[in-house]
Amino acid sequence: MGTQSGSSGAAGTSEKRRLVSAMFSIGLAVVLVALAWAATILLRNIISTEGLVFFYTAVVVSTWYGGRWGGVLAVVLAALTVAYFFIPPLHSFSVNRESLPVYVEFAASSAVVGWFSSWRRQAEAELRHARDELQRRVEERTAELRRTNEQLLAEIAERKRAEDAYYEAQAELARVTRISALGALAASISHEVNQPLAAVVTNADACSMWLSVDPPNLDEARAAVDSIAREGTRASDVVRRIRAMFTKSAPERTTLDVDAMVREVAALMEPEAVRNQVRLQIESADNLRPAAGDRVQLQQVLVNLIQNGIEAMRDTTDRPRRLVVRSEMRSPDEVLVAVRDAGVGIDSKNQRRIFDPFFTTKPQGMGMGLNISHSMVEANGGRLWATPNSDFGTTFQFTLPVDLTR
Repeated sequence: MGTQSGSSGAAGTSEKRRLVSAMFSIGLAVVLVALAWAATILLRNIISTEGLVFFYTAVVVSTWYGGRWGGVLAVVLAALTVAYFFIPPLHSFSVNRESLPVYVEFAASSAVVGWFSSWRRQAEAELRHARDELQRRVEERTAELRRTNEQLLAEIAERKRAEDAYYEAQAELARVTRISALGALAASISHEVNQPLAAVVTNADACSMWLSVDPPNLDEARAAVDSIAREGTRASDVVRRIRAMFTKSAPERTTLDVDAMVREVAALMEPEAVRNQVRLQIESADNLRPAAGDRVQLQQVLVNLIQNGIEAMRDTTDRPRRLVVRSEMRSPDEVLVAVRDAGVGIDSKNQRRIFDPFFTTKPQGMGMGLNISHSMVEANGGRLWATPNSDFGTTFQFTLPVDLTR
């Protein structure tokens, strides 16, 4: 009877917690969408609200703090609110033909933003759990080995038992290492797909703006949609390449025009450089030979290095913010690509740790970008390293093998 009563009490408590959590998610979604509606109404004459940014914010916050179903409810409520108050005909849930593309774009981008927020929250939770599990297991096994060593010093007869404990600890540490690898994979995907997905949302807002003008600018809207498709494909390729890297699959090596690849990435990163008042300069040698490598992986390496260089100069005020990307022949068999910034540089005590997983000096950093880039360059037959500049900042350099088939 006592066991049955205890089980019933635990089940009742669990049910109450689920009910409270569901009510919180619903209430949070309703309140945030209502606040987004109020903010859009109040501020529509002060700031531009064509992108309905407050509703996107409501979806992200609802998903982050209210869970997946809270985010779904926020997407539905946001879509209904926008249809009723902001999409002609007003005060009706119907949408006329002219406004249908704008409404569909808003609903779809809201769903994508909510899904990505939920997915990133889950990935970060899994990463934290894996790291906590790793630390706990290592501490447990370290303590166990210490006790075993103390027993060995006291009694030689306990040597056999100490050896058994040692092998058991090895097996457990191998299991924890596998858990850590899963966490690293989740962190890698989250880190690398953030940029293309952010570009998707930005281009979606731009498309909405171009379609909202009278008359609609279809050429610009079509260009924004094409950019969304390209960035979505790039995000898919990034996930596929990272998964291949963790499963030890060989990179998809092709013949690369290094100068063209550098200029393509530079064009992609130019808006970020302009926002941070950084001058992005490309220097290319005339005698460059085609290299061999996985184009998508090496583009991601360049994106990471250029992004890091821009962030390193974010607080620089006493000298020009100039980021130089240089490509040249390092030897007859190797092409060298260097990214030089004029930022704060790397502390000498951290110089040997910058490529370690989970090591970062950024307040919001994951510590995976340089580790992933290092692995990608090595997988393509090259080498990545960093050297301090003689004046200011740091230069990151990597080599690629020349394509001997050309």
